[in-house]
Amino acid sequence: MEIEIWNLEIYKNMAIRISGYTLPNEKRIEAGLPYIYGIGLARAQKILAQLGINPDTRIKNVSDADANRLREYIEKNFKVEGELKREVLTNIKRLKEIKCFRGIRHQRGLPVRGQKTKNNSRTVRGNVRRTMGSGRKSANQKT
Repeated sequence: MEIEIWNLEIYKNMAIRISGYTLPNEKRIEAGLPYIYGIGLARAQKILAQLGINPDTRIKNVSDADANRLREYIEKNFKVEGELKREVLTNIKRLKEIKCFRGIRHQRGLPVRGQKTKNNSRTVRGNVRRTMGSGRKSANQKT
């Protein structure tokens, strides 16, 4: 009878948790870091180059020492997840309080960055069509 030996490597390599977010185990570390709010692909590549971690390694294969270095570097040098979201919300709140143009656009739920609203942003405006010929009539109605 053959005795099975449990592979302890499976239990050793748990998921990496950075700033309250657990990275997906099967992804490459370069593709997994952008799952964190505030880190994109370019920033992920810079972080990995700075720390000397191979971007092609899977997250489940990253050593504990590398995971700790990565976690400490990100939490010390960047605003990510909750802290960044809080900062963005306070910026928008400040714009609303001082009643500047951008703040008013945020309050009304309209595009903020100068986009035209004649054709697009219909969902924001409640799909209102204000021109004469735009009210569709069904084909079986008599005119």
